[in-house]
Amino acid sequence: MNLQNRIDVLALLGEYLQNNSPDWQETKKAATAKNPWFTEDFINKSTNAIAHQFLDKNKLREWTNHYHLDDLIAPKNLGIVMAGNIPMVGFHDLLSVFITGHNQKIKLSSKDDVLIPYLIKKITEWEPQVVNYISIANQLIGCDAYIATGGNQSAVYFEQYFSKYPNIIRRNRTSVAVLKGNESIDELLLLAEDIQSYFGLGCRNVTKIYVPQGYDFIPFLNSFKRFNYFREHNKYSNNYDYQLSILLLNNIKYMSNENLLLAENEKLFSPISVLHYEHYEDYSNLMKMLSENQDIQCIVGIDNIKFGQSQNPNLFSYADGVDTIQFLLSL
Repeated sequence: MNLQNRIDVLALLGEYLQNNSPDWQETKKAATAKNPWFTEDFINKSTNAIAHQFLDKNKLREWTNHYHLDDLIAPKNLGIVMAGNIPMVGFHDLLSVFITGHNQKIKLSSKDDVLIPYLIKKITEWEPQVVNYISIANQLIGCDAYIATGGNQSAVYFEQYFSKYPNIIRRNRTSVAVLKGNESIDELLLLAEDIQSYFGLGCRNVTKIYVPQGYDFIPFLNSFKRFNYFREHNKYSNNYDYQLSILLLNNIKYMSNENLLLAENEKLFSPISVLHYEHYEDYSNLMKMLSENQDIQCIVGIDNIKFGQSQNPNLFSYADGVDTIQFLLSL
């Protein structure tokens, strides 16, 4: 397959996802049955992002032209360890390796082993040569390089196992938002999406907000009404009740609405159903500190990633700030 063949089949997949065929609908139901965190609403959100941001033919051409991709690359064998915290979170890695013309073996997360295999199956039906480029494996043996995504403990194992090979190893990251206190109701509603989309399980989800002294939390808490249905989701509701009991037992001050617990805490990472907050005095010093923190994936705010956009990465939005295409071209 040449570069144009690869772009064409990917663009066809984007059109297919937008049409929401009966087969794809059944696949999404199967994924939800396997992993209740993958609700129909959030699978659709991920699907739309992939179709519009990753698989648009013009955007794919712009992306490949930026790197001057051609068909002269010497193909290598890539091993990819995918995460499973949100639906199809590993798709960008799959896409990056495929578009550059390398071969890949994918080790799927047990939490997300329905959706991506189906997408691979579809593009293989349209272009049988894809079978030579993408395969799914339980063990990643005999690869020339590796891309592995997981938690901090997994990363230690990955670094030991893959240290002899070129690699990208991703650890736990999270995202924060910085508020100035003059945000509109519409901006707060969009920020609620950044916080609660995918139940807050993604590295691009905001798990902590920074607010000025004297900040009024009432409008902020009121902006989450769209997510009140979370309390009907058994797994999320159990987390909410558990975290609430922890706060009460430890006599920790908190604020709450129907679907979120807000607690003052210096930690960036917060448990499911909890959002941490911290007051700041000097905006410039805060932004400098946050920009240097290696645990932060995204900073949301008026001067950074716009409200509501943290979960809409584009083709150039590389996890952990590591340019995957440049890595693949360097092999």
